[in-house]
Amino acid sequence: MSPIVQRLLNQQLACPQFVTPAEVVVYMGAMQAQEYRMMRWAVAMRTRKPSAKAFKKAFDSGQIVRLHLMRGTWQLVSADDYWPLLELCAPKALTVINGWMRSNKISLPDDEVALVREILVRTAADKGSVTKEDFVQALAEHDIRMDDHRLSYHIRYAELSGTLCSGDLLPMKATYALAADKVKNHLRMDRDEALMMLARKYFRSRQPATLEDFVWWSGLNIGDCRRAIELLGDYLHVETHGRASEKRDFYYTDDCRTRGFRKGRCLFIPPYDEYLIGYKSRDIVLSPEFRHKAHNNSGIFQPVIARDGIICGNWAPFSDDCRTSFFIGEHDDAVQEEWKRYKLFLEK
Repeated sequence: MSPIVQRLLNQQLACPQFVTPAEVVVYMGAMQAQEYRMMRWAVAMRTRKPSAKAFKKAFDSGQIVRLHLMRGTWQLVSADDYWPLLELCAPKALTVINGWMRSNKISLPDDEVALVREILVRTAADKGSVTKEDFVQALAEHDIRMDDHRLSYHIRYAELSGTLCSGDLLPMKATYALAADKVKNHLRMDRDEALMMLARKYFRSRQPATLEDFVWWSGLNIGDCRRAIELLGDYLHVETHGRASEKRDFYYTDDCRTRGFRKGRCLFIPPYDEYLIGYKSRDIVLSPEFRHKAHNNSGIFQPVIARDGIICGNWAPFSDDCRTSFFIGEHDDAVQEEWKRYKLFLEK
């Protein structure tokens, strides 16, 4: 079977197995959530009957949690995985964020971090679910003023310490809440257990994938990633794909999905979706000559169209009608069918 078809099936983009958004996030382990509005479609399109209301219910109830985590970027994780993944990924994420601050000539003294953290916590405790503007107002009441960039780093520090996570879902603005209030489960794992759990979820949901893919996606060092694969033992096996000069070893799980693919299907993939951002080996589904149509070198990803798994065009998620442009193939009935599915998701 084609690696492309296997990715579609195991990413739940073809013949999805799950009913609820929470089940999808549990299965995927972590999902990129850079675009606040489109993360909802990224999860819901992997359910049998996509529903914006179902996503909001899972998000507001704390079954799905959003925070800066792997690679210092926005992720969605399940409540069950929140604490283990935070303990596993936070140290490396902090290293990344501290590097960004140095390059921007920003320094957060310990006394400033402690004072701002206290105000952020008190504000979230008082209001339950707060916006960044609420934090700005609370800080101003204590004669503390800072630009948005600096405040964002304070919030990321609070997220990676397990203090703040996502609050209720609003149409356009991210909100924050106390993690202790939002995430009721306090499951802890030792490091090897967490590594094994993360690797199992990654390869099961994104296979076939390489070691380099896993290193890129997780943000962990290569030693940790090799250790995680080793811990999985016989659950993983290796198959080699590619031409002689470009052969790569891909990992598969024993429970790899192989049935349910329907040829001729178009998918409207949101920006920053795991179908692309979950791999370093994107050339399997995206021709290098069209890479600029999907993302630039600065890590900005565009909404794309996949036909039979191959990235072939772009679409406009916030348009009132179906607006597409193709660099491979052309608009057809399958495109209109997917647009109707997306609009139905918004209505539900």
